[in-house]
Amino acid sequence: MANFRETTAMIIGVAGPYSADTEEQRHANLERLNKAAAMLLEKGHIPLIGINAALPVVDAANVIDRYKAIMDISMAVIDNCEALLLIAESRGANMERDLVLSKGLPVYYSIEEVPDGNSKY
Repeated sequence: MANFRETTAMIIGVAGPYSADTEEQRHANLERLNKAAAMLLEKGHIPLIGINAALPVVDAANVIDRYKAIMDISMAVIDNCEALLLIAESRGANMERDLVLSKGLPVYYSIEEVPDGNSKY
């Protein structure tokens, strides 16, 4: 059985702001993250978004510190990535960026910087 992804396809985290003053702004922030992830998929990579993994779990859990729980899950997701696409800075996104940089992995600041993978969908 062939590997699920080819050697030049990367698992790339997508980071950017989520927190905002209104639900409408948070929704718009999620849309931007998901659109960037879709572009990564179209380029042949596997995109992951930490906040997308965190929100359903934190929403279902009874946690004291919602922000900490979200960030712990998001950071765990990003820790398993081979690169990061930072679409805009925020406190959490910068923490994700710093984690990736500390591992010596690439951080891309625009979709155009990301090389094509060869797992075209």
